[in-house]
Amino acid sequence: MSAADVVERLRAAGRDGVELVAEKGSESRVRSSREALRETIQALLDDGFTLFIDLFAVDYPARDERFEVVYQFSRLTRPERVFVHVAAPADDLHVPSVTDLVAGANWPEREAYDLFGVVFDGHPNLTRLLLPDEWEGHPLRKDYPTRGTTPLAPIVTE
Repeated sequence: MSAADVVERLRAAGRDGVELVAEKGSESRVRSSREALRETIQALLDDGFTLFIDLFAVDYPARDERFEVVYQFSRLTRPERVFVHVAAPADDLHVPSVTDLVAGANWPEREAYDLFGVVFDGHPNLTRLLLPDEWEGHPLRKDYPTRGTTPLAPIVTE
């Protein structure tokens, strides 16, 4: 089965928040709602996409749902990859944690929390990973100041 088959199975079971957005060669891109994310990932795991590669966050300031979290999985039995995209607006930046489904997602979720501010609901230890606890802000957001001595300092131009 392919990622397209997994999406079709989920949709046939009444899960509307999942769609196949691109498929090229052995690579597929799936968009999932936050509500359907855990079920989507579980279905992919059940279908043989058992190698969790990574997850990362992306900031798209011009979009209504400004942030995306992207999960990357692969099969061990044949060369096939799937990327699962889930979007969230800046004013409700919550995504369900998948650490109980994929243990390897623990630290990448903490990294996305630390650098982008994505809150992974249900994460067992959602604390800063790379920055000190007293750090203000999330430095990989596109609107994070790139000059000054603190995140709240005005940008000085000459």
